[in-house]
Amino acid sequence: MKHKSSILMGVMAGIFMFSTLSINNAYATEQGQQRRQARDVRQDTRQDSRHDKRECVVNDNKSNSDCRQDKRQSKQDGREEARDIKY
Repeated sequence: MKHKSSILMGVMAGIFMFSTLSINNAYATEQGQQRRQARDVRQDTRQDSRHDKRECVVNDNKSNSDCRQDKRQSKQDGREEARDIKY
């Protein structure tokens, strides 16, 4: 009888460990997707900011310094959006 209970305990421990690993893998996959989405947002923001600054310098009567401040602000907004995705 003692042998059967030890086998049962071993099986239960194996099931518990397997379910824990599955949960951890799912969480890691979700985190990876969130990081990827956040990275894509930051990259898109950088590209858009560069384009906006070029347009600002060419079309507006603003100084390069003013256009640079606009670019910095748009990049900061993109960073905040990426943080919202990740956390």
